[in-house]
Amino acid sequence: MVVLGSTGSIGTQALDVIRRNPGRFRVTGLAAGGGRVGLLAEQALEFRPEIVAVAKASAAQELQLAFYAEAKRRGYAAGDYAIPKIVAGPEAVAEVAAWRCDVVLNGVTGALGLASTLAALDAGRTLALANKESLIMGGPLVKRRARPGQIVAVDSEHSALAQCLRGGRAAEVRRLVLTASGGPFRGRTRADLAGVTLEEALDHPTWDMGPVVTINSATLVNKGLEVIEAHLLFDVPMDRIEVMVHPQSVIHSMVEFIDGSTLAQASPPDMRLPIALGMEWPDRVPDAAPGLDWTKSHTWELFPLDDEAFPAVALARHAGRLGGTAPAVYNAANEECVEAFRAGRLPFLGIVDTITRVMDEHTVTGGGDSGAGTGEAGGDGTGVNGAGAGIALTLDDVLAADAWARTRARELTGTS
Repeated sequence: MVVLGSTGSIGTQALDVIRRNPGRFRVTGLAAGGGRVGLLAEQALEFRPEIVAVAKASAAQELQLAFYAEAKRRGYAAGDYAIPKIVAGPEAVAEVAAWRCDVVLNGVTGALGLASTLAALDAGRTLALANKESLIMGGPLVKRRARPGQIVAVDSEHSALAQCLRGGRAAEVRRLVLTASGGPFRGRTRADLAGVTLEEALDHPTWDMGPVVTINSATLVNKGLEVIEAHLLFDVPMDRIEVMVHPQSVIHSMVEFIDGSTLAQASPPDMRLPIALGMEWPDRVPDAAPGLDWTKSHTWELFPLDDEAFPAVALARHAGRLGGTAPAVYNAANEECVEAFRAGRLPFLGIVDTITRVMDEHTVTGGGDSGAGTGEAGGDGTGVNGAGAGIALTLDDVLAADAWARTRARELTGTS
């Protein structure tokens, strides 16, 4: 295993699965942004990877010092441990993504994960993908680089879909149904959201996630990204992907088949289950996470999505239908707007409003199709199958659109 984003929410839970299954997994590489070098040093000493990367170039020396300090704290003598190869800088995480391993878990947050996704695919590694942004940005590019079954979804919703798709042939799939917790503001009207604070947006009722993903869940931008991701992963048209609000976060997604039957995947809201399945696909890891308690009563609710209060999903559908560079612009503008909201420069409602304005101003390159939508779901449940990606979209197009959207979003939010 190579674990990218090892000090984040996905990475730490992945390492917990690995820790409890030493006979199944061995870590050969770790990578992180560089903001928590103490934790990264602890992970390196515990799992003994061959290489460790930090995206922040200035953190390399800090990491080495933290490594020595942690070794001393543990009482290790000089010969008791080996220092892994340490690489740092913008290209370092992608270098680790191509390191010797069977599976790369990409748990990097945001657009920075694209280079690592492409590096892992080009190196022939199985990619357990938690970084949805890289697929959404790179859509057709990523699909062209992936061989059949090379990408395995780690998001709980897409892992659920992949599991349910085992229950029927691709031609038998009528629609996909993604579930959303509704975040901390479920049931509120648009007017109710005008004065939302950062603290309120970070108070998610069921999931413990990083701040960016938590805010994305509050705006439902995260669900919009997941709709595009499902469209790309499973080759299902946008108009056959639904979203239902499910406050208990136990039903993670569903697949409806042409005979009227629906299969749902249910488990407690614990990311270790989809992470473990993504790392070992198609096999399951015993006791990856606790199951449901079937000796107690359960009430599971499902509600339609309020598109007026939460327009982010409808906007994402629009971006997905446009294809080309539109999804990259949606994602990049959101990342900048979230940072502006965290810094107090933008109100909560201003996040999606600003994304809308940036998208309206963007001229799409390589649009008309996003490389999916053949009408059949990926029947093997693995996700990307490399087919239907015939768009002349280049990496330069994607990066230019990403940069333009960030600049424009900063201008509109008073950042630059």
